[in-house]
Amino acid sequence: MSGETGLRERKKRQTYRAISDAAIALFLEKGFDAVPVAEVAAAADVSKPTLFRYFPAKEDLALHRFADHEDEAARVVAARPAGHSPLHALHRHFLDGLERRDPVTGLSDEEGVLAYHRLLYGTPSLVARLYAYQVRSESALAAALGGGLGARLAAGQIVAVQRILAEENWRRIAAGETAEQVRPDAVAAAALAFGQLGGGLE
Repeated sequence: MSGETGLRERKKRQTYRAISDAAIALFLEKGFDAVPVAEVAAAADVSKPTLFRYFPAKEDLALHRFADHEDEAARVVAARPAGHSPLHALHRHFLDGLERRDPVTGLSDEEGVLAYHRLLYGTPSLVARLYAYQVRSESALAAALGGGLGARLAAGQIVAVQRILAEENWRRIAAGETAEQVRPDAVAAAALAFGQLGGGLE
């Protein structure tokens, strides 16, 4: 990649992030349905056509944080050390995320993260759009697992397990527990879930 191409890519990522950050700030302040796209474009200091080049749908403005994780499981599988099974690598990666309090694991009690989750799960159109991201995550993981029906079935189960674990962590924190209080159970739940996957749900 040339220096000029690299600079263009960095500027593109910066614009992408700036637009989405402006959108999420407005959505958190006023509610997703109350904010027109034109207001987001004005806040980000871009035109509406430019905004739509980066984000084809209004919902995508709020969901870029999930888009960043869309092929994460596939990347973990592809980059796993020799001798490690895909499931072991994914379990280890999820535990690392819990240790970092990665919001994607649901184990974060930062107020900004909690507010974002309330926005997401309180807006039906965002929940529906999130499903499309999960489908693409499954497809990427299935390809990393070798393709075919068996890989698709495994990918579907793995993505579902990660989603359910994150939702359980988020549910408890939203109900008033701290991330530190939830963490031991989150680690145990991950061991149970990945153990069930490894054992074929016996």
